[in-house]
Amino acid sequence: MTERVVLAYSGGLDTSVCIGWIAEETGAEVIAVAVDVGQGGEDLDVIRKRALACGAVEAEVADAKDEFAEGYCLPAIKANALYMDRYPLVSALSRPAIVKHLVAAAEKHGATTVAHGCTGKGNDQVRFEAGISSLAPGLKCIAPVRDYAMTRDKAIAFAEKAELPIATTKKSPYSIDQNVFGRAVETGFLEDIWNAPIEDLYEYTENPATPREADEVLITFKEGAPVALDGRPVTVLQAIQELNARAGAQGIGRIDMVEDRLVGIKSREVYEAPGAIALITAHQELENVTVERELARYKRQVEQRWGELVYDGLWFSPLKRALDGFLDEANAAVSGDIRMTLHGGRAVVTGRRSAQSLYDFNLATYDTGDTFDQSLSKGFIELFGMSSKIAAQRDLAG
Repeated sequence: MTERVVLAYSGGLDTSVCIGWIAEETGAEVIAVAVDVGQGGEDLDVIRKRALACGAVEAEVADAKDEFAEGYCLPAIKANALYMDRYPLVSALSRPAIVKHLVAAAEKHGATTVAHGCTGKGNDQVRFEAGISSLAPGLKCIAPVRDYAMTRDKAIAFAEKAELPIATTKKSPYSIDQNVFGRAVETGFLEDIWNAPIEDLYEYTENPATPREADEVLITFKEGAPVALDGRPVTVLQAIQELNARAGAQGIGRIDMVEDRLVGIKSREVYEAPGAIALITAHQELENVTVERELARYKRQVEQRWGELVYDGLWFSPLKRALDGFLDEANAAVSGDIRMTLHGGRAVVTGRRSAQSLYDFNLATYDTGDTFDQSLSKGFIELFGMSSKIAAQRDLAG
């Protein structure tokens, strides 16, 4: 029986060439799987037909936008997940969503191997292969670009020789990955970290310096999930999409950073994530109102570790799964409304309200009606500072 390989298929030159390349190198039949996580571009049926025309024996496409928003973006919002305190895990979140479909296709078609189009220098190879091995330890993984040194020039030559129905025009100088949660741009002139980004890089966001009217939005959360915008019920996907448009129109969510890749190198990345940044900013503020102090302090440690696990490709790991349970519990009371002004590249919270609020006006006020017993503070301070005071006395005496 001929072996079968499931290929993560995008419809572009590299993965289209991979279909024939894998067949030649391994003798296996190729099943192409394309997953829509809101990256836009070509119609899924066009992509499916192209895969078949390029030699795939089967081609599957999946509209996973809602699945991606609910199952992957929402946990990131609950975690306020920002790798290195800035990056909202745009690409890292989509990889495990795609992996699930690849593994399901491998089981369905009796494939022994899963292939992807990643290079050997990036994080995505780890995310794909660690995810696949966690869900299906018996599957093998290959990466033609990495394993067979499939350069761009070789890919173009192969496509032209095989007369594949794919454009082989000069490639954009940038490497771009995008989905509904954001957009990542790298390579080209950006590899010189002294070079500033130019406006041509951006698609999800307008220039924040352009004068325009501010946009005010009311975001309603229930147990950490966005459920309404300006009083209109929305799904998580709809919340992200609408805030991509509205926050993006105000230039919100542009990130230019040098980040630490898992493989050990530093990489310059430019991101656009208007909806993600607006939602995380709002969610953080609602937590400030509804989450008890010690839980909030500990949650910040969990958020950083959760983000690192996801960035490093360990979405399906035992620790990540355990932390998900903590994050769900920590979000149990995160319900209420956040009012934000979107303007000039910033999402600024201007109001917050919640039936689960821990903010007590009568305790906080300095005016008449104050119920805080200030006479208790003197003794509290003496006890709170006692251990440091005793240590200081010892050190001074020595």
